[in-house]
Amino acid sequence: MRYERIEVTSAAIQDEMAKKAGRRTVPQIFVAGRPVGGSDDLHALDAAGKLDALLAG
Repeated sequence: MRYERIEVTSAAIQDEMAKKAGRRTVPQIFVAGRPVGGSDDLHALDAAGKLDALLAG
């Protein structure tokens, strides 16, 4: 599985990522371009049995 890590060290990148994710906290996780939230959100999707389907597309 391919992933991209984006360093949010500048204000411009922070603003861009906040627009995409709807949040300013990090990390923000996207699957197939869709924001799923942070680490806790990702774990909640997995616990609910929804993560595999999301990853499968």
